[in-house]
This record gives sequence, structure tokens and C-alpha cells, in this order.
Amino acid sequence: MTNKLNTQAEEALEAAAHMDPELIEELHEEVAGSAADPEAIEREQAQVAASEAAEAAKHEGQTPIIFLDDIKVTFKTRTGSIIHPNLVHAVRGLTLKLWPGETIGIVGESGCGKSTTANVMCGLQKPTSGRVFFKGKDVTNRTAADRRTIGRVISVVFQDPATALNARMTVHDQLMDPMIVHKVGTPQEREERVHDLIGMVGLPESALDALPSQLSGGQRQRVAIARALSLKPDAIIADEPTSALDVSVRAQILNLLMDLKKELNLAMVFISHDIQTVRYISDRIIVMNGGLAVEEGSATDIFNDPKDDYTKLLLGAAPSLLHPDLGE
Repeated sequence: MTNKLNTQAEEALEAAAHMDPELIEELHEEVAGSAADPEAIEREQAQVAASEAAEAAKHEGQTPIIFLDDIKVTFKTRTGSIIHPNLVHAVRGLTLKLWPGETIGIVGESGCGKSTTANVMCGLQKPTSGRVFFKGKDVTNRTAADRRTIGRVISVVFQDPATALNARMTVHDQLMDPMIVHKVGTPQEREERVHDLIGMVGLPESALDALPSQLSGGQRQRVAIARALSLKPDAIIADEPTSALDVSVRAQILNLLMDLKKELNLAMVFISHDIQTVRYISDRIIVMNGGLAVEEGSATDIFNDPKDDYTKLLLGAAPSLLHPDLGE
């Protein structure tokens, strides 16, 4: 009976070749799902339900800083016809909650949708469908006031500090600028905060008078982290913050992020294509492939008992650049 239904569905797909590409893709997913093992589906659903129940119990009484509810992001390409352009499904039905003090690692190959997800979380990208909640408030259609509020609470550390920093501003002015824009504190309080920040990230006071071009890559990334902390955010989104750095410097930046997380009780979203790096810094890991979250769980569970074939592939393809005992 199942084979007959699958055959009929495939014939319907062939007859609908002129239909919208997104609808055809959804039909393909339904066909693939109908052929799955019912017992395997039940086991997977039970595992998901148990995981959700455990998470709800752990964070009882708390409100997530960010809640993405069934987010989808679709881009139109320049190929295809005017009526039926080709579509790129960057994110497909992602649900995610970032809790206070938690670090979520999002890992996957280039083009899997992890950076698009980060852009949705910090307000740089509006989802095609789904809803975005910020501390319990629906901010899917953000107002200017919403963007200012979110900017005070969520900061971003970008991949390449050389382009993230203003080449014509001194480090002092780079750290001062967010506080001036958001009108935080008095001039004296801002000055004190700048000196606190430069010490917090392990740079000398003399670095405040330097331009970004006068610093090394690791020092520039420390400045970028200090700037992200200037408004005392609740959460930081770090989008591949170590990939543009030398191998010898990566561990230093990771250790800095870990120390700051503990000292300031920061929540963090750490994005990387290196699953070993994500393991080192994350409490919970989301593995993305083709815009889908193919696996999610604690860092220990993902590494000790990976379920998805893609996760196993990532684990086998990414030897650790860190000492093996660091993640234990």
C-alpha cells in the first residue's frame, strides 16, 4: 500500500513540473516522509519530546533571550523565469531558544544556513515565515525602537576583525562609539568603561591609542570582543570569530570567550564550520545541513552518540586543532 501511494505521489510530482518550486520541494519531502520507518519516526519523536521536557524543566521560570519559532528564510536568485524564479531555501523550519547564560553552537558546512540564522537572531535579516521573540515579545516585524532595544542586549562579533573595525578610528574611539550612539552613561562613566574593557580582553592601555592597522589579527579580534561587550549585553553572537586568525591565536580567543562567559554570565551563539571548536565552547550544539537542523543536543551527546549521518561525517572530517583534553 505504501509503495502504491509513493508511486502515485511521484507521478503527481512529474505532472506538476510547472508548479512553484517551493511547493514541489514540500511534496518531495512528504513523499520521502511517507516511506520512512514508522517505528523509527516514533522513536525520534519520543526522543525529541523527552529532550524538550528536560529543557523546559531546566529553565523553568526563565524567559529565553531569543526564541525562533519555525523560521524559514528563502531568497530569490537571478536565474529562472520572472514568474517562477529559482529559490534558495537558506533556513527551513528552524526552532531555537537561547537561554540566559547558555552557549549554543551552530555548526555546518558553508551554505548550510548558520550565518543566515544568526542574521535573523540579531535583526539583520527578516524571516520569510515564522516568528522571532525577544525576551517574550514578538519582534518579527521590528520597529526602530525594537531594533535599538535589541542592539543594547545582543552584540555581534564578526568573522574578520580587519573589516569589522573602522580603520580610521582609534581603539579608544571604537569602544566609546556604541555608548555614545545608545546614550549610555556620563562622559566620565564611558571613559572608565573603556579602560575596564581594554583590560577585560587582556590588552594594555597603550592599545587604546592605536589604529586597527597597527594591531595583530588576534589583538584586533580582542578589540572587536571588547566593543561587543561595551553595552553590557545579555548575549553575544560570534560568527566564525576565529576562522580568520592563525591557529596559534585561536585557542587564546576561545579561552577569552569562555572566561568572559563565566565572569559575566553571558549567553552566546557560537557559529563555526569546525565541530571540534564548537564542542569546546558550547553547552548545546545544533548541526545544520541544507537549511535544516538535522541534529540537536548537548555537546556530550552529540560527540558520544551522534544520530545523523551528516554529524558523523563532520566528526570524521574535522580533526581537532586543540588539545584533546581541553573539551573534557
